[in-house]
Amino acid sequence: MKEKIQNLIYKCLQNLSDELANDELKNPNENTKIYGKDGNLDSLALVSLISDLEMMISEEMHLDITLADEKAMSEKNSPFKDVKTLNDYILNLINSQKLQ
Repeated sequence: MKEKIQNLIYKCLQNLSDELANDELKNPNENTKIYGKDGNLDSLALVSLISDLEMMISEEMHLDITLADEKAMSEKNSPFKDVKTLNDYILNLINSQKLQ
């Protein structure tokens, strides 16, 4: 599941790379910076990424999750820092959803 989520994140970032004319996002990897210090996205592009990612997870994995909630936005270490952090965050959300 981790690899599938990671590939969805990559696909979303690659889609944004054309819109933003940002070559850093054309070939993302686990360490690609997303948001925050040295991030490749501004707040508006982050909203677009989150929306696209939620939709892709819903369509391809049949899971409805909310990535940008109050908890995520108030965490000391942003879950949107880089691809690895975002992937781990999504996995945690899915796992906690399954426990409920």
